[in-house]
Amino acid sequence: MSLLLKDRVWTMEAPTAKRGVYPLHGFKLGLYRLPIKLEDPLEIKSVHDGLKKAFEMDAYADRIFATYRWKEQNMKDPDAKGYEEVELSVTVEIVSGEVVDIIYQIFPIEKFGDPNWVKDYRKKADHFAKMVIDTILRNTILADKMISYLAKAEKINQYEAIQRLEDLTPLAKIVLNAKPKATEATDEIVEDDGSEIAIPDGAKPGPIDVAYKSKMKPSSPFDANGYTVKTWGRKGTNNGILGVWGEFVSVDYDICIADGGCIEACPVAVYEWFDTPGNPASGKKPLMSKEPDCIFCLACENVCPPKAIKIFEQK
Repeated sequence: MSLLLKDRVWTMEAPTAKRGVYPLHGFKLGLYRLPIKLEDPLEIKSVHDGLKKAFEMDAYADRIFATYRWKEQNMKDPDAKGYEEVELSVTVEIVSGEVVDIIYQIFPIEKFGDPNWVKDYRKKADHFAKMVIDTILRNTILADKMISYLAKAEKINQYEAIQRLEDLTPLAKIVLNAKPKATEATDEIVEDDGSEIAIPDGAKPGPIDVAYKSKMKPSSPFDANGYTVKTWGRKGTNNGILGVWGEFVSVDYDICIADGGCIEACPVAVYEWFDTPGNPASGKKPLMSKEPDCIFCLACENVCPPKAIKIFEQK
């Protein structure tokens, strides 16, 4: 993020800020505008909840706040005469909606009790703010959205888009389990009868049954950021049995072991990663979110080790 849209970062050093005329505008203001959307309340909540282990998180209306705190000392020995310590902080604000803005502001050091012995305060605060932004973009649902955008805008494949995002977020810290779970099934086409579902111990053996449409019952579709992915044989809401997803780019998710070969092989970036915690075959899957873009090259079908993929020519 520290390199992303850097021409849209503005700084302000207004003398009036010191006198409190513009108390909300501190000494430096950074604004990043991202070319993605964040409107789903569940996605907004997932960004907030997923980073609680890394930062102090808060939310208000359509805004999420991530605060990073650090301490400065005027000398190394805490028992020495004249020792002082101050806790400093910087807050990053995510404004959600059709356009996502990420904002941070650096206040004058006087705000923290005027510890004039602190060295390089503004430089450190700016660095930590960008670290927070990079961490948010690398670990949350925003990562998936940015990867999809970069792949389309720069006409690169999924793997190259991931590398591009990593290049744009060099200060990111890795936060485990910071992405949301797969959207739970709703409005099932075929309702479960309430009986207990037997979950297998591991991946189902391949290959995919090409006659799945006649053997499996249609189940709840999945909304992939505006594109509806059809599913067959999906049971329950805990991802234990996912069935087959995709009408033309079809993947049996109970066979899929998520080796990533299909994502790397696809020349038009049909797939993107999404999380499926609880599935015994793998905890993530390649989602065919750009299914209509398939060019019937069969590259993904040919590289899939367990033969979980079947590509049908669109008519």
